Amino acid sequence: MAHPVTLIPGDGIGPEVTEAARKVIDATGVEIEWHVFQAGEEVLNRYGTTLPQETLDAIMRDRVALKGPISTPIGKGFRSVNVELRKHLDLYANFRPAKSIPGVNSRYENVDLIVIRENTEGLYSGLEHIVVPGVVESLRIITAKGSERILKFAFETARRYGRKKVTAVHKANILKMSDGLFLEIARQVARQYPDIEYEEAIVDATAMKLVMNPANFDVLVMENLFGDIISDLTSGLIGGLGMAPSANIGTDYAVFEAVHGSAPDIAGRGIANPTALILSGALMLRHLGEEDAAGQIEQAVHRVIAAGKTIPRDIGGTATTMEYTEAIIQALE
Repeated sequence: MAHPVTLIPGDGIGPEVTEAARKVIDATGVEIEWHVFQAGEEVLNRYGTTLPQETLDAIMRDRVALKGPISTPIGKGFRSVNVELRKHLDLYANFRPAKSIPGVNSRYENVDLIVIRENTEGLYSGLEHIVVPGVVESLRIITAKGSERILKFAFETARRYGRKKVTAVHKANILKMSDGLFLEIARQVARQYPDIEYEEAIVDATAMKLVMNPANFDVLVMENLFGDIISDLTSGLIGGLGMAPSANIGTDYAVFEAVHGSAPDIAGRGIANPTALILSGALMLRHLGEEDAAGQIEQAVHRVIAAGKTIPRDIGGTATTMEYTEAIIQALE
């Protein structure tokens, strides 16, 4: 039977990179029943919202979605569609692998990390209000329930991927109650996984150590804001957000996406790099139980980039989006 998947093209270069990912996924031979629905800035005038109910309904029917980048205004305007999706669907775990790709110019070789970010709490709960003019208060929410489920997700991820160590990243030296609770739960959960090494690291020291030697880490787990920042840092270790896949996982639903921006300045020019969304598509296939096809895509991407002949401009080549996509399809085994 075909796997039903909601496809959200997104804004800017979104339609181009989602089409590339769709072509590569289809070329593996896995049967996907694609259902295309819209979200983002470009549908605001038509629906009066950036996240139409029909799009949410489609994801809840299909249970899996592949989403292109969506624009989010800074400091004003509508709330992030990504945050709204995570809230509505309770996508509590953000899964961000960072793995070096031979041929991509970066400061390190052989980086192979996974960042697990809690997706629904922390400062991103969006609980803000004006206390008095000129003073705004934002509430950072940490719960035992939210901490326990993200920590268990991290340890289960370590087991599934054959990882040896989980690092709980925190700021409990300053945020003694909120991050103190997170660490208390982390220690309880760690005792349930004696086969996996457990350690704790302060977030600012973690950032420094990642830049100095990323090989010190394996799986890192942390609250929402820390995870947002650290996962972008680890993406920088492998060449940037254009090379980094992402998955948002909940108990019932999963949304796979490229985390880079919508790049409206190059939209429609056929030069966008679709690597991040293609690799996110591989994560999606693995989630659907299509392990072989997922591995084929990852290996094909690595082969094409290592060859250096048909690669996008942002990693040193001259290929168009579709030329690069076709090269990956040809490299599938």
